[in-house]
Amino acid sequence: MVAVSEALVYAYRVGLDVEQVLTSVASGAAGSWALSNLGPRIVAGDFAPGFFVDHLVKDLGIALAEAERSRLALPGLALAHQLYVALQAQGHGRDGTQALVQALASLSGLSWPPPSPS
Repeated sequence: MVAVSEALVYAYRVGLDVEQVLTSVASGAAGSWALSNLGPRIVAGDFAPGFFVDHLVKDLGIALAEAERSRLALPGLALAHQLYVALQAQGHGRDGTQALVQALASLSGLSWPPPSPS
């Protein structure tokens, strides 16, 4: 979800047609379930939950505690946890995990969803 959200925020920032980027990337080697299934919802600004941000933060916290107990360094997990905690702090804990794009857009001074192309 981090990669999907970052790709879409990047496309928006540099002035690309976000829907067209989604279509072209989803059909190539960079395609994924998240991109194909949640990407269109992200672009449309649909953050209805399939899985709540609040629940993911809890689960990521459990995974981080287990990693620490096992003396494992999992920086990607730690980063995802931090980003989702930031999303919670913005009031999106009851949104779906695809709402992560809102935290990333906010960090870049953008609002989401982007305006539709004319």
